[in-house]
Amino acid sequence: MIISLRDTADRLMAANSFVLTSHVNPDGDAIGSCLGLKFILESLGKKVQVLIDDDVPKFLSIMPGLDEVKKPVEDHYDADYLVILDACLDRVGTVPEKCKAPVLNIDHHGTNDNLADYLYLDADSAATAEIVYRLAKAMGVKFDKDSATAVYIGLATDSGYFKYSNTTPQTMRAAAELLETGIQPEKISEAIETKDFAVVQGLAKALQTVELYADGKVAGIFLDYELTSSIETTEGFIDLIRVIDGVDISVVLKAVEPEVCRVSMRSKETDVSTLALRLGGGGHKRAAGCTIKLPFAEAKKCLIDEILKAIED
Repeated sequence: MIISLRDTADRLMAANSFVLTSHVNPDGDAIGSCLGLKFILESLGKKVQVLIDDDVPKFLSIMPGLDEVKKPVEDHYDADYLVILDACLDRVGTVPEKCKAPVLNIDHHGTNDNLADYLYLDADSAATAEIVYRLAKAMGVKFDKDSATAVYIGLATDSGYFKYSNTTPQTMRAAAELLETGIQPEKISEAIETKDFAVVQGLAKALQTVELYADGKVAGIFLDYELTSSIETTEGFIDLIRVIDGVDISVVLKAVEPEVCRVSMRSKETDVSTLALRLGGGGHKRAAGCTIKLPFAEAKKCLIDEILKAIED
């Protein structure tokens, strides 16, 4: 059921206990939204657990409260609501199987499947963290340094540090208010962008796989299972090829298991959310992703075929 921001805030205020979760392969918005909402709800005296069915990326180590993000190792978790942030039900792993509470879904992806019991969706928000910011305002909660840092990281990372097309005046106003708590944006960006030497070496390997298609309109990094296993993280790789002159669609395909590949897509003109939907994923018009359950070579062919169709259309 689609609900309003006010109804979402009222439900959060009326309940006492929550399990918060987000998608596997979590990014800055997923973790920032979960921890930001956790801090906000705890300030109201609520009991909150954050469960993510995947590893948290090392680049988010500056995030306050990161040690409170746990994997769902128990068979059962009690809560008044299972709150899914920045994703729909089919992208959060095993958490919904272990927490049978009513599902409250808070998201900014237009491709959300609307299968949750309650859904607040705002596809015009730059990040789910921007929605969390507005929820805090609706609940009358003032930001402290921890909650502001978490929400700011979600905003900044999902907007490409406020340079992507999803950045709006509302996004900038939210960021400005969060900065008034005393957080230091330069410290946050430096920490997130700092890479180990091994990661830089992995980046050098990855860039050797770059291929261009459709007369240079498509650029891709393609990492087979062996290469993916040797690279600590692929965070930020897609930004290095999306700036190539003439490129509309940029993709990173990585084999995370012998027959499972994850895909990230960015575009300047083509609607990659429609493309991702055809491949079983979702996202935004300019940023989307999916998982292809095929061996690397087959997944790569499937992805390229669909991209070339999209370019032709």
